[in-house]
Amino acid sequence: MSIAERIQQDTKAAMRARDRDRLGTLRMLNAALKNGEIEAGRPLSEDEEHVVLRRQLKQREESAEAFRKAGRQEQAEAEAAEAEIVRDYLPAPLSTEELEEIVDQAIQETGASGMKDMGAAMGRATSLAEGRAEGRELAALVRNRLQ
Repeated sequence: MSIAERIQQDTKAAMRARDRDRLGTLRMLNAALKNGEIEAGRPLSEDEEHVVLRRQLKQREESAEAFRKAGRQEQAEAEAAEAEIVRDYLPAPLSTEELEEIVDQAIQETGASGMKDMGAAMGRATSLAEGRAEGRELAALVRNRLQ
């Protein structure tokens, strides 16, 4: 079952349960996936669906942080709650140990020996992580290993 199908089923369940907050978030995710399909001109693959959902997650996290900085705690909590719902549809993130193994493997495979090789190592590490890691985390680990 695709992510879009799961979201549609969960939307129906949220409607039956009269869970307005969850329903609104699920509708937003459904719309984002539909927009992705329209842009691509075809149904999205699972990896493409993950990209759309990660983009939505990042937007919610950034909005929550902006609301916190502005002293608007209620809106920040609402955005954080939406982020948690989005996170439920993404694969579990990799542990620190798994990330370190991926970075070591990427450095070994690319033959990276210094900061000049960071781009190649990052490209390989990103593909090995298969979307289950934040780019910032990977970059920090690669940078530490290459320095």
